[in-house]
Amino acid sequence: MNTLIQSIPVKDLDGVAVELLERYKNKILLLIIYNNDCLGCTGRALPLAYELQQTYPTIQVVGIHADFNNRVGTKENIKGVFTSGEIPFPIYIDHDHKVYDQFKSEGTPQWILISETGELFRSIFGSQANAKNRLFYALESLVGGDI
Repeated sequence: MNTLIQSIPVKDLDGVAVELLERYKNKILLLIIYNNDCLGCTGRALPLAYELQQTYPTIQVVGIHADFNNRVGTKENIKGVFTSGEIPFPIYIDHDHKVYDQFKSEGTPQWILISETGELFRSIFGSQANAKNRLFYALESLVGGDI
């Protein structure tokens, strides 16, 4: 049985508190928990998140920058990892890596797939081919023929 998620508290890039489950109520959420200092995140996972957003228009892709000691995200450095300087999907900040810890992340990037009813459907670590394949299979089984 899937676990019902109660809350995902983050801050937007201007420091305003946001509750993700409330903001994206009744939507399938694909969260990518990442950090700018993770080369697998910026080189593979963020581009994959953008690709998945294009491939699966019924899901909401959301980036969550997990802050660690000396690896803190700011509006400027988060925007700076995108070659266009524009953020292609909503990104929030996880101060003190609380959301990272909440989902027992194995590292970054950690993908969290949440059903439209707020249940944790899958949690997948990594950006290499195996993680990418598992992510595609999970999306296909949750979204099905909606692509």
